[in-house]
Amino acid sequence: VQLQASGGGLVHAGGSLRLSCTAGAFVLDYYAIGWFRQAPGQGREALSCISSRDDTYYPDSSVKGRFTTSKDAGMNTVYLHMNNLKPEDTADYYCATGCELDPWPMYWGQETLVTVSS
Repeated sequence: VQLQASGGGLVHAGGSLRLSCTAGAFVLDYYAIGWFRQAPGQGREALSCISSRDDTYYPDSSVKGRFTTSKDAGMNTVYLHMNNLKPEDTADYYCATGCELDPWPMYWGQETLVTVSS
């Protein structure tokens, strides 16, 4: 199962970014895709989830209302739309085939770094 995360970068506080997670063929038909992040010196946290049937939920209340996840099945891609970014959103962001950290998702994309300057 292949996942490729991209779209990170440097943005000023209050700005927006869109992260992309491009999956191999049929992956989105069978797996929910979650977005996660890990800040320096912190544990990994679950941010969002979109199921194979496009149901969404957001385990992390700190991003609810600012981050949304969506899917373009034709492009085999799941997005994380991030608005009103804050310096505390600075982290490595990952996508994975799962929505929670327990059980640990089996397949992960590589990290994409988001840096929010104040």
